[in-house]
Amino acid sequence: MAKQEYLVPFNKPFVVGKELHYIAEAVITNRHLSGDGPFTRNCEHWLEKNLGCPRVLLTHSCTAALEMVALLCDVKPGDEVIMPSFTFVTTANAFVLRGAVPVFVDIRGDTLNIDERLIPDAITPRTRGIVPVHYAGVPCAMDEILEIAEAHGLWVAEDAAHALMSTYKGRFLGTIGDFGCLSFHETKNVISGEGGALLVNSQRFVERAAILREKGTNRKQFSRGEVDKYTWLDIGSSYAPSDMVAAFLYAQLEHAQRIIETRCKIVSHYNHLLKPLQDKGCIELPLLDRGDACNGHMYFIITRSLEERTRLIEFLREKGISAIFHYIPLHSSPAGMKYGRPSGSMKVTDEVSDRIVRLPLFYEMTFEEVEVVSERLWDFFHGS
Repeated sequence: MAKQEYLVPFNKPFVVGKELHYIAEAVITNRHLSGDGPFTRNCEHWLEKNLGCPRVLLTHSCTAALEMVALLCDVKPGDEVIMPSFTFVTTANAFVLRGAVPVFVDIRGDTLNIDERLIPDAITPRTRGIVPVHYAGVPCAMDEILEIAEAHGLWVAEDAAHALMSTYKGRFLGTIGDFGCLSFHETKNVISGEGGALLVNSQRFVERAAILREKGTNRKQFSRGEVDKYTWLDIGSSYAPSDMVAAFLYAQLEHAQRIIETRCKIVSHYNHLLKPLQDKGCIELPLLDRGDACNGHMYFIITRSLEERTRLIEFLREKGISAIFHYIPLHSSPAGMKYGRPSGSMKVTDEVSDRIVRLPLFYEMTFEEVEVVSERLWDFFHGS
C-alpha cells in the first residue's frame, strides 16, 4: 500500500543552514566518519557553553544517554526507579535492561508531567532514582523533586528529550538533576535524524561517563595523550554517533534559537485560533500560561472522549491532515505489566492518553497551514 501524502504532514525534517556542507567537510576535509571527531567536539562544546553544563557527551540517541545513566548509577536487579507512565518506552527500558523495576507514578492534569506530590508514596527501600520527563518541553516541578530526592538519597535523571532550551526558573532543563538526556531525533526541534546527548551535571560521574561511552575503555584519555595505550577498564558500549551525524547536528545548533523562536510562534498562532474552541468546551489546550520559557516542541489538544478522538483523527486524515495520538501508558502495556508496577491510581494518565491528539508542528510549517488545520478542527466541532 502506498504511503499517504498529506496536505499538512505531522512532521517534516528540514535543513536550516550548513548541514550538507558540514557533512561534506567531515568526509572530504576532516576524513573522520566515526565517533568523536571534530564535529562531535563542536556539538559538545556548544551544548556545554549554551546550556551551562559541566560536561556533555554526544550519543547516538536519547535512549543511549538513558542507558548510560543506568550504568553510571550502578542500577542492579531489583532496584526501583520512579518515573511517569506517560512517556516513551526507553525511559523505562534503559533501566529494565539492568534488571530494575520501573515504578510508575500518575501525571498532573495541567502539565502532563509526573505529579511530584505522589512521588513520596512511591518510594520504598529499593528506590534508587527518579526520572522526571519534561513532557512537551514543559518543566516538571524540579525544586520539589530535588528536595524529595535529597531527603531519600536518590539520584535524579531528567528525560529532557522534548526539552532542549526550555527553562525552569532560569535554568535549562537537563542541567538541574544529576543527569539530563536530550534527543535530536528527526521529530524534535533540533535534529540529526537520530542522535542524543548525555548531560553530566555532577563532576563525580564525568570521568566514568567517558569510559562507559567508549566501550568501557580509556580510549579518550589515550587520544588526548594522557596514557600511552588504552585498555578495557569497565563495562560500557558503543554510544558515540558518527561524526557525519554530528556535522548535521552542529549546523542545526548554530540556528537553534531561531528554530525554537519559529516553533513558539506557530504554537502561539494555534493558541490564538483554537482558544475559542476551548472556551466553548469542545477541547482542552496545552497550559497557556506556563511561566517558564518553553521551546515550542509540540502542540496537542485534548478531546472529550476516546470515541471523539478516534473520529477526529480519521476526519483530519480524510482532509489531508496528519494528526496522531501519543503514548500508550507504560503501566498498561504488555512489557510495562511484566517489568514494572504502578504506584497508586493512574487515573489522569489513563484519561489523558485516551483523549490527547498531537497536531502537525514543524519548523517550516506556515501560518497558512496552521490555519488550515485549525479550520478543519472548527469544521469538526461545528455545532458542538
